[in-house]
Amino acid sequence: MPVWLETINPMWLASMLALLAASAFFSASEASLFYLSHQDRRAMASGNRAQQLAVRLLEEPDRLLTAVLFWNLVINVAYFAMASIIGLQLEERHDRAEAGEFALGSLLTLIIVSEMLPKSLGVTRSPVIASMLGVPLGVAVRALDPIMPALRTANLLSRRLLWPGFQPEPYLETRDLERAVRMSTTDAAFREQEQIVLQNILTLSEITAEEMMRPRRWLKTYHPPVALANLEGELPQSGYIFVSDPDSEEVATAIPLLRMADIPTEHLEFYAESVVYVPWSARVAAVMDMMRSRDRRVAAVVNEIGETIGVLTFDDILETIFTVRASRSARLLERTPIQSIDDHTWHVVGMTTLRRLARNLGVKLPPSKSVTVAGIVQELLERLPRPGDRCTWGPLEFEVIEVSHRGQLLVKVTLSMNREHEQ
Repeated sequence: MPVWLETINPMWLASMLALLAASAFFSASEASLFYLSHQDRRAMASGNRAQQLAVRLLEEPDRLLTAVLFWNLVINVAYFAMASIIGLQLEERHDRAEAGEFALGSLLTLIIVSEMLPKSLGVTRSPVIASMLGVPLGVAVRALDPIMPALRTANLLSRRLLWPGFQPEPYLETRDLERAVRMSTTDAAFREQEQIVLQNILTLSEITAEEMMRPRRWLKTYHPPVALANLEGELPQSGYIFVSDPDSEEVATAIPLLRMADIPTEHLEFYAESVVYVPWSARVAAVMDMMRSRDRRVAAVVNEIGETIGVLTFDDILETIFTVRASRSARLLERTPIQSIDDHTWHVVGMTTLRRLARNLGVKLPPSKSVTVAGIVQELLERLPRPGDRCTWGPLEFEVIEVSHRGQLLVKVTLSMNREHEQ
């Protein structure tokens, strides 16, 4: 131990150690709480008092982060103030080299002991650390509530005065992600697969639930009690048994058959899981986020009057993300949604979305309230289609080839030769 260290007042060193511990506390709290996953938060929400308090703190992340940063700043300023006073005393009693050693040692100690180590521990053991620190952190946050409005006002004024032209960063575009993929790997095949997945993920923010859902007419719902014999030996294509309320036909819960290790023969409704309800116009990305946050794997899609018009499962969304050319037609009908006949003619399943049709044909289509080929054909004909019906929409000519007993269409789509030059 250096001789000059023995000349420092022990109370000053004890105070600095206490400040180091306090700074480490807030660093570990910040890392552990904000690193908690959705699963961790759900588990802690039904845990002990400290765990529940930690989850409640995360319900107001701005308040929590402001309090943590404020206390950390105050503690670090006090720490460096003490270190500066001791450094000046050492410079007067000894020499500048010894004062410099103390200053450098104080800085490195703060970085390692109060920043790196506690944050690493908070990330690797986030549920445990968050549970341990929930109660004292809640006290520290609550103690700051009287001046919290002033801190928020100061934050707002600083942004308005210092950065009046500050604009949020734009959302990442596909080309930005593709550029990141190209820089991260040299394997061309692997890079192409990553680009497809990233493109599919971005597409989720454009596709509506109505475009991806399993239509209501393809679903079969059961009133409780539900027995295995009700399936008549046929596994539902979706992997779920949909259960309705006793007094309605609307989807209320779903039984995840494929995730059940042992399937009983009676009262399957006891194993049913709740569903979330989303409007038909909701973007699939928002639906997926809602399903994850509420720990649900099935969403019931409703129209403007609250009727169930289809369901969307988490597996359907994952298939769309990780399949090269995912389509609802291929998923439900097990057939190619768009089959090329020649350079200007295609056979298209009526369930195919207009978005997919425009992308595959490379044409720009007029605006429409319909989202599928069958929908636009019905809109143009103003009645239910019959084989042989013909209609024209923008650069495309439709001819109904086949109408199944369930109303599913097979349509011949032809790109009009006299309009091809407009594309």
